[in-house]
Amino acid sequence: MIIVLALAIAGAIGGGVGTAQAEGNRDSGGSGGSYERQLLFYNHSFGVLDRETADAIEHSDYLREFANFQVRTTTGSGGETWTGRYLMGRETYLELFGVGDVPGQDGTLGAAGLGLSVERAGDLATVKERLKDEGVTEPVDFLQTRDFGDGVPVPWFDAVLTTLEYDAFDAWGMEYRPEYFADPRGNTEPPSFPGDVGRERYLSDDYRTHLMRDVTAVRIAVTPGDLADTVPLLRAGGFGVRTVTGGGVVAEGGGTTIRFDVVPREQAGYEQVDMSLNRPVKDRHVERIGNSTLTVGPGSHAVWTFAKNDTNGMNGTNGTDR
Repeated sequence: MIIVLALAIAGAIGGGVGTAQAEGNRDSGGSGGSYERQLLFYNHSFGVLDRETADAIEHSDYLREFANFQVRTTTGSGGETWTGRYLMGRETYLELFGVGDVPGQDGTLGAAGLGLSVERAGDLATVKERLKDEGVTEPVDFLQTRDFGDGVPVPWFDAVLTTLEYDAFDAWGMEYRPEYFADPRGNTEPPSFPGDVGRERYLSDDYRTHLMRDVTAVRIAVTPGDLADTVPLLRAGGFGVRTVTGGGVVAEGGGTTIRFDVVPREQAGYEQVDMSLNRPVKDRHVERIGNSTLTVGPGSHAVWTFAKNDTNGMNGTNGTDR
């Protein structure tokens, strides 16, 4: 899912521009993980790719075998629509767009986003309090809805952001709503414990019949400003956050490692995704998909790399190399 589409009306729903950008507090240094309990976990990330790669992903026969793969158009709050390509695992997933598949700024090459969700009802409120401790005095609250086609918006999830302003990347904390779980059209699962609003409940078990199990790492190139606005959310969520050579940041916790490299806006975008597999594979399989390369195995691991946006990328088209 994508949340930034409807942020133009978020100010009317609640909150304001986060202090990370509004007050110029854009320092991404230091380390996190000081809270006793991790509350936010990697839910999904999205990236806007060049049209050749997005089309190749959409029509890839291999991806339909590799993952629980879907192409669908979603209608969100305010009637905004977006068409994405989805690879869904047990608890985590990827959402991939081509240039123009999302209206406005979020549909430009290199735009990306990160959704971090709670597992227990009520934990998002605690994240909001932690954000204030991290220097975000006015977190932005937002309710995302989903229209299943009958014109009636169903509450989907509550969200919190650190700011309404961004260059090409933004991240949000989220908590699925009970109304969504109660709607049979959501195809969600029964709760595993009281207050279960978790990722595994939200996603179907169709991943079991494919290779892909979950996203174990993502690497995204972002601007210094966008990174500075993201770090407080990572820390508030309980991730261990450390800086790396070149000014980037690595956030660890909950089974998924998130790395951000600092670049100018024209170089921003999706770089790499690592995935675990449901079962080990003996041989290495390389699938070229547009200007990207998916390498599966050997073992229980896959790596998907994407061409940098400041280059022409690879010349290969959709095909297979063993």
